[in-house]
Amino acid sequence: MSQSFKDFERAGWESVADEYAGAFGELTQQSIGPLLDAVNAESGIRLLDVASGPGYVAGAAAQRGAIVTGVDFSAPMVAAAQQTYSEVNFEQGDAEALPFAEGSFDAVTMNFGLLHLGDPDKALAEACRVLRPGGRFAFTVWAKPQEAAGFGITLGAILTHGDMRVALPDGPPFFRFSDWAESTRSLAAAGFTDAAVKKIAQTWRLPSVDALFQTMQTATVRTAGLLRHQTPEALRSIRTMMSNASGLYLRNGAVELPMPAILGAAKKPAAPKEECR
Repeated sequence: MSQSFKDFERAGWESVADEYAGAFGELTQQSIGPLLDAVNAESGIRLLDVASGPGYVAGAAAQRGAIVTGVDFSAPMVAAAQQTYSEVNFEQGDAEALPFAEGSFDAVTMNFGLLHLGDPDKALAEACRVLRPGGRFAFTVWAKPQEAAGFGITLGAILTHGDMRVALPDGPPFFRFSDWAESTRSLAAAGFTDAAVKKIAQTWRLPSVDALFQTMQTATVRTAGLLRHQTPEALRSIRTMMSNASGLYLRNGAVELPMPAILGAAKKPAAPKEECR
């Protein structure tokens, strides 16, 4: 995948670190328990959280007694996470070229990080490489937009009133790993065994019908880039359609959008016959 996409994602996440935590923090934390359970996170294990962002997964793993390292390509994210979770070691680094020796960790996690990488297959292989034999890896991504209402509403509005063919760096399909078969295949291709995929029910609670548009515009990278390239007239129509659709999910004065996650998990073979790839 192009270096331009990688640079685009890094620059984007360096600019929206504060906004992301406020907009997506409560939502993305809903998958942390199942994610840590999938790698048997417990006291004493060495755990690496890749694409650690604000540090939520790393902090929760540390609360379980794990010896945790977090790595993220965004310097502002690393700084914010380190300030919040001083008991965890956070480092700036590339998920596609992890700065750790082979077999350094008992467990590796990645909460919604695969969506923002130029070469997610390389990141999966790197996760396998830094695991000890028998170690476990787990990741989360969003379910398909037909189920994850926030994305379904947003993409539906852009398709109806805007233009999807805008000049953004070419990146991997955003919902590639939402397909269970593709997640299983990709884990096996990276060298993992015993892959298992499941859905995690989640609810995104937003304070108003306009909050979805505001969040997509200010606290995302790819979607925000797509919105930036719309005409003012199209953007107004997109915003109106998103607000109207969000209104269908009003419950007691707040919007409650179903936003399920897909959890993929696997392990590194105890006696691998070949290197992680």
